[in-house]
Amino acid sequence: MAMAMATWRVPCAPPPMTCTRTPRAPRSVNCTATFVRRATCSGKVGVEVKDLGVTLGDGSHKAIDNLSVSIPAGQLWMVLGKNGCGKSTLLKALGGLVTPDAGGYRVSKRRAYVFQNPDHQVVMPTAMADVAFALGANRGVDPDTGLKLSAGEVEARVRTSLEAVGLGEVAGRPIYSLSGGQRQRVAIAGALAQRADVLLLDELTTFLDAEDQEAVVATVRHVVDTQGVTALWVTHRMEELPYAHGCVYMEDGRVVFQGSSAEAKRHIDGLRDAFRKQRMK
Repeated sequence: MAMAMATWRVPCAPPPMTCTRTPRAPRSVNCTATFVRRATCSGKVGVEVKDLGVTLGDGSHKAIDNLSVSIPAGQLWMVLGKNGCGKSTLLKALGGLVTPDAGGYRVSKRRAYVFQNPDHQVVMPTAMADVAFALGANRGVDPDTGLKLSAGEVEARVRTSLEAVGLGEVAGRPIYSLSGGQRQRVAIAGALAQRADVLLLDELTTFLDAEDQEAVVATVRHVVDTQGVTALWVTHRMEELPYAHGCVYMEDGRVVFQGSSAEAKRHIDGLRDAFRKQRMK
């Protein structure tokens, strides 16, 4: 079950954005469901952060320091940086899990936070039951219409969401029989069933093997392309960059680079080269 969050926000005007396009997810991800696209790559902003500050612990650690960034709507963007740079704290602030002490952000109320470890949020005995449980977070009400969903509509919504992440054939299987990657995709399906506009994804591939890692990131890209959701993905893995429309790189609680995946790779390669040269002196 993906965690849907309430919204704390301070409005701020979005700047114009330039859309970029990258190849679709690999054909090996068998996602067959069809949805109505809810957003387009038309200059709209999916997540807007302005001068954000977050202090943790006893007040001495500034995890996020005067951070500003804009993420285009309907795109997958990755957040990279060294351990402790504030990546996950930024995501938690956007999800309402930590309270900022400065600045503000603008993000849809219909957002879902998917945790690093799927076992922390996939809690029901089968994939279908878990996604239905996620719908229960909305008390069975369709967020698009405000109307109560019938039992048949709930089942249809659940099946469609599982098909969207390539799990239609395992809907009734016990959760314990699914791989880690499949469980992560169940959590993502829960977010889709709730009609989340924004997915906040915290290092989803950390505990997965190579095959599951690729399947999960390819699934997220497929969902973004076909449904128009905005996805912000925190990661350490450079090999995941080709799936993203763009990348944000953080240092010491701030964004120091924002650009396309190719530009991000060049930026990070340059940092590595500079570090190697410094060590050789």
